[in-house]
Amino acid sequence: MKILSVEAEKTGAFSKLYLDYISKKEDLSPFYNLFPSIENIEQQIGQKKFNADQRVLLTDALKRQYSNIVIKEAASKSIGELLNDNTFTITTGHQLNLFTGPLYLIYKTIAIIKACEILKRKYPKYSFVPVFWIASEDHDFAEINHFHLFGKTYTWETQQKGAVGRLSCEGIEKILNELPEKVELFQKAYLEKGRTLAEATRYILNELFGDYGLIVLDGDDISLKQVLKPVIKEEIEGDHVCKIVENATKSLETLGYTGQIFPREINLFYLKEGLRERLIIEGDNYRVNNTNIVYSKSEILRLAEEQPEAFSPNVVLRPLYQEMLLPNLAYVGGPAEVTYWLQLKKVFNHFGVTFPMLMPRLFFLIINSANSKKISKLNINEEDLFKSALELKELYLEKHSSEHIETVEEHALLDYIFKMLQTKAADIDPTLVAFTEAEAKRAGDIINNVEKRFRKALEKKHEQGIQQLLGLKEKLFPANTLQERYDNFLNFYINDPDLINKLMIADPFDFRFKVLLPE
Repeated sequence: MKILSVEAEKTGAFSKLYLDYISKKEDLSPFYNLFPSIENIEQQIGQKKFNADQRVLLTDALKRQYSNIVIKEAASKSIGELLNDNTFTITTGHQLNLFTGPLYLIYKTIAIIKACEILKRKYPKYSFVPVFWIASEDHDFAEINHFHLFGKTYTWETQQKGAVGRLSCEGIEKILNELPEKVELFQKAYLEKGRTLAEATRYILNELFGDYGLIVLDGDDISLKQVLKPVIKEEIEGDHVCKIVENATKSLETLGYTGQIFPREINLFYLKEGLRERLIIEGDNYRVNNTNIVYSKSEILRLAEEQPEAFSPNVVLRPLYQEMLLPNLAYVGGPAEVTYWLQLKKVFNHFGVTFPMLMPRLFFLIINSANSKKISKLNINEEDLFKSALELKELYLEKHSSEHIETVEEHALLDYIFKMLQTKAADIDPTLVAFTEAEAKRAGDIINNVEKRFRKALEKKHEQGIQQLLGLKEKLFPANTLQERYDNFLNFYINDPDLINKLMIADPFDFRFKVLLPE
C-alpha cells in the first residue's frame, strides 16, 4: 500500500477554525498552550507535573480494570512504565461505539500509537505510552448503538438506560448472528457472560492494539473519582467554569469562529446504575433532572466528599478530569474535538492543570484495487474525488469531451450589438434605452437556455461515464460524507486483516488528509 497526502483545505471537509488552527494562525494562540510538534514535546514535558502518588493511583486502577481480560504483553508493559517519572502519555478518547463504529476511531488510535513510536526515537531518555480514554459515562445511546457495514445499518435494541459503559451486552448476539460472516474478535468481546459494554470495548481495543502497547482507561472508577473531588465541590459552590468558558467562546466569536460546546451553571451529571441526569439548581436546592431526587447544598457537598463517584463530568469538565489522571502531553482528536478544547484552556488555568497539546487525528480515505482502477479509467486523480458531484460532472466533460459549449464569446458579441443599439436608441428617443436594455437581457437569457440545452445533450452523450464517476464518488463518500465518518472498519478488515499494519505507515505529525492506495 502507499499513501497520498492531500492538503486539508482541498478536501472541503473541515471548518475554518480547524484549518486556521493547523495553519497556526496567530489569533488562535491564546486558546492553546503549545502547538503539537515533535520539537515542542520536551517543553511540554517540562510543564507537566505528575507525582509518584498519582502514578500509583493510575496504575492500580488500570490493573483492576484489566483484571477480567488477558492483557497483551506490550500493554501490560505500558502500565508498568507509567510508574516511572520519565514516562508520559499521548491520549485520545471516544464513545463506546458498537463494533468500534465509524472508521475514525481506528485512525485516532493509530495516531497516538505512531506518535509514541516517533517520540521514543526522538527522545530516548523518555518513554511514551498511548492511552485510549473510553467515554463510558456518556448516556447518549442513540449515538453509539449502530454501525454501517457493506451498505447495511446494524442497530442494537435494548431498554437499558444510564451510562453506556455500564450496559450489559445482552442483545448484541442478534447482530452477531446477522453479520455476513462471523468475526471472532467481536464474538469473544460481546458474548462473554456478564460483560459490560465498557469491558467489551476494552477487550476489542486490547486485541486490536494491545501488541502496540495501547492501554485503555475508564474514568468511571471509584478510586479515580477521588481526584475530581475539588472540582465537583467548586461546581456546586459557584458557576466559575461556566463564566470562564462563556468568555472564551465570546472571544472566539469576535474572531469569526463558532463554539462547539455550551457550558451550564453546573457541568455535572448525577450518576448511578441506570441513570445519568443533569444536576440543576432550584433555589437553595439541587435537583437531578427528570427525577424526584433533591439535595440541599450541605447534603450534596457531603455526597461530593463521601461519594464523588456519584458525579459525572459533562463535556466541559471531562477533558479536565482526564488530564488530572494522566501524565499526558497531547490529546489527539478530530476537528470538532480540537474546536471545543480550544474553548477550555482557561478552565485548565483556573484549576492549575497543564493544558495538553491539541493534536489532530489521522484522516484516511481507503481506496481498494478495484476502485483505483476505476479512477485511472475515468482519467481523474484521487484528489479530484473530494470535489462535489456538480464539479465532477464538469471535470469529466472537460477531460472527455472535445465539444465547447461555453457561450462567453456569444455573450460578448451580443453585449457589443446591444450597446450599439442603445446608442442609436438614445439618439432617436431616450425612452427607448430601457426597452433596449430589457431586450438585451431577454436575448442573453435565450443564449443561456441554449447553453443549458447544449450541456444537457453533452451530459446525455457521456451519461455512462458520468454515472460511473458519480457512482465511484458515492461509494467512496457514502451518505455524502467522508468514508471515515460512516463506514465501519469491518468493510475493509474482513477482506484485509492486515489493514491496521498498513495504516501504521502514516505520520501523525503530518496533518494532511491521507489517501491509502494499493501499490
